[in-house]
Amino acid sequence: MADFDPEKFEDKYVHYFPELQRAYKNAFSTMNDEFDSTLIHGIDQQILNESEPVYEDGEFRVELPDDPHERLTDVVVEADKLDATLDRYREEIRSELRRVFGLDS
Repeated sequence: MADFDPEKFEDKYVHYFPELQRAYKNAFSTMNDEFDSTLIHGIDQQILNESEPVYEDGEFRVELPDDPHERLTDVVVEADKLDATLDRYREEIRSELRRVFGLDS
């Protein structure tokens, strides 16, 4: 595990790419085990592929691309269910980022 430096996270893909991959992969595995795999694969491939992890004020967050509902074209899902699943998925990614970087308390 690399020592986490918030300033280096601004260039996260240069300094922390393997850690980011691990966090997203772990989050995907957890979500795929708990939710409909077709929905999770669709979210992963069509929404989260353009997401942006951000570290600010001591916390991680995951910014989604514009219009996530319109991006999900391979899966038919109610808007409320998509929103709830996305919220849960983003929380799982944040949790994995904290764990991978040794910031969970």
